[in-house]
Amino acid sequence: MSEINFVTAINLALARAMAEDESVLILGEDVGIDGGVFRATDGLVKRFGEDRVRDTPISEQTICGLAIGLAIEGFRPVAEIQFSGFMYPCIDHLANHASRMRNRTRGRLTVPMVLRTPWSGGTKALEHHSEANEAMITNIPGLRVVIPSSPKYAYGLLLAAIRNPDPVVFFEPPRLYRASVEDVNDDGVALPLDKCFVRREGTDLTLIAWGPMVQQALAVAEQLQTKGTSAEVIDVATLKPLDEQTIIDSVKKTGRAIIIQEAARTGGFSGEIAARIAENAFGSLLAPIERVTGYDIVLPLPRLEEHFLPNAARITAAAQRALAYA
Repeated sequence: MSEINFVTAINLALARAMAEDESVLILGEDVGIDGGVFRATDGLVKRFGEDRVRDTPISEQTICGLAIGLAIEGFRPVAEIQFSGFMYPCIDHLANHASRMRNRTRGRLTVPMVLRTPWSGGTKALEHHSEANEAMITNIPGLRVVIPSSPKYAYGLLLAAIRNPDPVVFFEPPRLYRASVEDVNDDGVALPLDKCFVRREGTDLTLIAWGPMVQQALAVAEQLQTKGTSAEVIDVATLKPLDEQTIIDSVKKTGRAIIIQEAARTGGFSGEIAARIAENAFGSLLAPIERVTGYDIVLPLPRLEEHFLPNAARITAAAQRALAYA
C-alpha cells in the first residue's frame, strides 16, 4: 500500500488490468508515446507494446466505433477521449450500438468496453475541456456511468469497469488528478459498481454528491460537525444504474437531503435523485429537498469559473436552510 494521487491510481489500474488479461487494450489520442494528455497512460506502451496501447487519429467517432468493434470481437478495449467535451461525436455510437448490442442480439453479442474521459471543470480550461455532461449520458439505456471521487475509488472502480461485461462511461475529474494522495493497495481488488458509498455517517442531514463535489461535501460535513450538526455524506459513484436504496435509507434516517452537482441545473442528474427521494421517502422529509448546482450557462471563462462551481459556502447555506425547518 502506498500514498498515490488520482492519476497514478488510474495508471495502476490500467496496468493491473492489462497484466491480468491480454484482451485489455488501450486506444486514444496520444495515449501511447506521450502517455496521455494528463499522463494517465504513461509508461504503458513501453511495458505492453504498441499492439496493446494504440495512438489513434484525432477522430473521437473513430475511437469509439473501433472500441465497440474490438469489444464485440472479444477484446476489452479502454478508449480514451481527451476531454468529455470532445465526446459528443461518440454519442451516435454509444446510443445506437454500444448500449443496444446485447439487446439487439438477444445476448449473443456484448460490448465490454470502457470509455474514459476527463470530465468537469476546476482547471480553468475553456469550454469543451470542462464539460460536466453526465446527465446526457445517463439518459442512454444500456450504459453504465461511473464517476470516482478519490484515488482509492478511481483504482477500484476502474478495475470493475474494465471487468464488466457491458459498456461503461468512466468520467474522471481532472482537478482531482493531482489534488491529493490516498493510501491505495495495488492488489487488483475492484470496488463494486452500481453502489453508492457512505463516506461519512450522520443523523441530521444527507449530503449527496459525485466526483469532486464529494470532497466539497466532506469538507462541509466537517465544518457542520464543529457546530453540532451531524451530516451524512453519500458518494453516488455509479450514477447509472443508481443505487437509490442507499440514498433513500440515508434520507429516511436524517430527514433532510442536499444534492450537489457541478453540471448546469436544468435537466441535471440531481433532479433524478430528487425525484427518487420524493417518490420513496417523502414522508420522512423534514425540509424541502435542496439542490446546489452549476448555472444554466456554458462554463464561463477562467476568472468566473469559481463563481460557477458549487462551493462550501453555497452548500453550507443550503444546509442551513434545510436545518431551519423544525
